[in-house]
Amino acid sequence: MINKVIPGPDEAVQDIKDGSTLMMGGFGLCGIPENSIQAMLKTGVKDLTIISNNAGVDDFGIGLMLKTRQVKKMISSYVGENAEFERQLLEGELEVDLVPQGTLAERIRAGGAGIPAFFTPAGYGTEIAEGKETRELHGKNYVLEQWLRADFSIVKAWRGDTAGNLLFKGTARNFNPMMAAAGKITIAEVEELVPIGEIDPNYVHTPGIYVQRIFQGQGYEKRIEQRTVTPS
Repeated sequence: MINKVIPGPDEAVQDIKDGSTLMMGGFGLCGIPENSIQAMLKTGVKDLTIISNNAGVDDFGIGLMLKTRQVKKMISSYVGENAEFERQLLEGELEVDLVPQGTLAERIRAGGAGIPAFFTPAGYGTEIAEGKETRELHGKNYVLEQWLRADFSIVKAWRGDTAGNLLFKGTARNFNPMMAAAGKITIAEVEELVPIGEIDPNYVHTPGIYVQRIFQGQGYEKRIEQRTVTPS
């Protein structure tokens, strides 16, 4: 069995070059690869195209990379929590491809499954469909959407073993598993790294065959985007 463990985030991202396309897991600030983001801030890699459901917030997650101007283009669904993202978009400093959330998920899943295109009803008759092939099927109109793939997929899991098998917890099992399958190289950071055999095969969410590098992360903040509490 190949041991895929690397020392840490610096080694994980060291060969990500300017102009790369990255998939970055997470939903809001849940299940984001915090350690890998910090490592890329240090390398200064730039002109990145990032495929992610959202763009973090101004001072956390992908928002930090937007602030340092390392991101050239975002392919996302929900971006409403980031004022710097909004400013760069309105000033024409950032390319943005907004995609309906379900379509984004399916384009990523299709990339991992080797399906280059598919028809979906989402977006028909809107700006989303402009310039795309449309077709009527079974009495309903559909839009042809292309798969999404990436040079690197960077995901964050709760538990992983030295062979790269991953287990996600709760909401962190969002875009992470499908992104892990859609990258040429998949980097996984985990809260707990265990020997092979410690994870019951019946509970593996992402098989190790999809993962090329894995390391145990540390110091996770696990912030909440919009904290709501009961009044005291």
